[in-house]
Amino acid sequence: MSNVTRILNAIEQGDARAIDELLPAVYQELRQLAAWKLSQERPGQTLQATALVHEAYLRLVGAEAQSWKSRSYFFAAAAEAMRRILIESARRKQSLKRGGSRQRVDIDDAQLAIEEPSEDIVALDAALTKLANKDHIKYELVKLRYFAGLTLEQAATALGISVTTAKRYWTYARAWLYREVSKGG
Repeated sequence: MSNVTRILNAIEQGDARAIDELLPAVYQELRQLAAWKLSQERPGQTLQATALVHEAYLRLVGAEAQSWKSRSYFFAAAAEAMRRILIESARRKQSLKRGGSRQRVDIDDAQLAIEEPSEDIVALDAALTKLANKDHIKYELVKLRYFAGLTLEQAATALGISVTTAKRYWTYARAWLYREVSKGG
């Protein structure tokens, strides 16, 4: 049993001190996951990896009684939290792009800057929502592979399916998502 799994088990059993041990134990891996996720975003992303890690961590430990069976489940939950934060950020930028918080500004005081919102992540989220409704296990596989960064073998183990089935599901899900995102959801 890894140190992280031991800490997660202690948290599940109500040990308040274990929550203080969790962040130092997972911080570096969460930071790498956040940096990787942000590298997938369009240029102009205003979130920093550190802020993404902290926000995701607060959502994870601030949520009501969580039950993480293992380290893999925790990192999958962290990846999902990061994905949701990035989607919320992209949606907020899109609403701002469409005049969500307009204020009258004197032209002499205006500073012009163009910032492109990440429409790709919003389209991907819409496609993932459709996939979750269509086939939940393929959705979970995509979440574990793409957002948690698990290998195909690790994701198959976490889902309780064979590696061969996971490969078949992964191929299908990638093609299906590509088609959905390409046609605009």
